[in-house]
Amino acid sequence: MSRLPVMFIGHGSPMYALHPNRYTQSWADSVINLPKPVAILMISAHWYTRGTRLGAMPTPQTIHDFRGFPDELYAVKYPAPGSPKLAKQIFDLLHPTHPTVTLEESEWGLDHGAWSILKYMYPLADIPVVQMSIDASLGHSQHVAIGQTLRPLRDQGILIISSGNIVHNLGQVVQGQDVPPATWASTFETFFKEHVASGDCSPLINWQDTQFAQLAIPTPDHYLPALYTFGLKHPEEQLQILTEGVEMSTISMLSFAFA
Repeated sequence: MSRLPVMFIGHGSPMYALHPNRYTQSWADSVINLPKPVAILMISAHWYTRGTRLGAMPTPQTIHDFRGFPDELYAVKYPAPGSPKLAKQIFDLLHPTHPTVTLEESEWGLDHGAWSILKYMYPLADIPVVQMSIDASLGHSQHVAIGQTLRPLRDQGILIISSGNIVHNLGQVVQGQDVPPATWASTFETFFKEHVASGDCSPLINWQDTQFAQLAIPTPDHYLPALYTFGLKHPEEQLQILTEGVEMSTISMLSFAFA
């Protein structure tokens, strides 16, 4: 079985689930030429926990983890099956080095960091999906290490997608169409792209002291999914930019893959 790529998707606003755009088209395009995955592992910024948790339910619910949006958005469902078997396989891989990992048979499901992307990639919702949480108590290098531990899954027909935003500052969002990016937001996005392209991810793993980091990453939840992608990358793989751009002045839509 050929190795599947690993992806980081900048998921942006939940409203993209209702209004297709150039970003959602890039997500759909990214899987057109791939073999159909056996299953999908989603690592979303929106399941931020103590300890690493794995959704082990056979039928994960569609979670609308936001407030103040139109009723039609809350009506969106992504009825993909789960895979308790894959969740247990991931548990067995992680537990020797990350003993706080747990299987969750009822809590959570698929949040909008997962389904708002997958509805464009795999609209039939016919591929089993397991979601994994981000352990807020881990050091940065430990997130990378989890990615490294999960690399073998990529050779077993498992598509692994991390979902967040490289720049995510809701406190300084500017609403409106064609709002120019804040200088600090575009500068940090460029800094990130340059280091990923060069293969030198060390400054991105330990980002706190880099220019504009405190503005770009006021909280780490949306940034940390990228660290799993670094760990999942094989040394010989090349960067593919799937889409980029800064929306609402302070939300980076950068999405990339390694293959």
